[in-house]
Amino acid sequence: MKLIKYLKKSSREHSHLCPRQILGVRIGLCGLKALGLPANEGSKRLLVITETDGCFADGLTAATNCAVGHRTLRVEDYGKTSATFVDTQTGLAVRVAPASDIRERAYQFAPDEFRHYSAQMQAYQVMPDDVMFTVTEVQLATPIEEIVSRPGMRVNCEVCGEEIMNEREVHKDGQILCKACASQAYYEIPVSMSIFEKVNT
Repeated sequence: MKLIKYLKKSSREHSHLCPRQILGVRIGLCGLKALGLPANEGSKRLLVITETDGCFADGLTAATNCAVGHRTLRVEDYGKTSATFVDTQTGLAVRVAPASDIRERAYQFAPDEFRHYSAQMQAYQVMPDDVMFTVTEVQLATPIEEIVSRPGMRVNCEVCGEEIMNEREVHKDGQILCKACASQAYYEIPVSMSIFEKVNT
């Protein structure tokens, strides 16, 4: 019954339910169980790092109450329906990933369903954790203290002048830089006029 509650919570965001949401909810519940923690309720003890966005991440949020806006859900986009769960008090971290043959196994738990989407919809709600997932204790490449940071940490980039929060600055050649100015950014600024200049011409 608890699973149904979380699935309804997740599907409200989409007006439908899909296999990736179910995976997100199930992996969220499995991660909580592996750490022995409840979902966040006003606390920020649990940090979840999801390896994709979209429906899967919404399923994780429904199960764990972790969200980007609360800084308890981080997206490291590897294009995988996997997630790492971190106890920020102890530093213990576990990564939960689907079994490599999860889609094939789904038919065993929905024997009357020949359509793969429908088989996954049914099976992912009833498959045992040890059949669906691998759970691995991991160590974070970045210390949890650096990921979480501290309130009020702000500096300005010495190149672009923009504010940098949460100790995300880079110290390079004696300068304080944002990541975009310190290395290759995910965006480029064309030589042509800015958007505001275009609007006003």
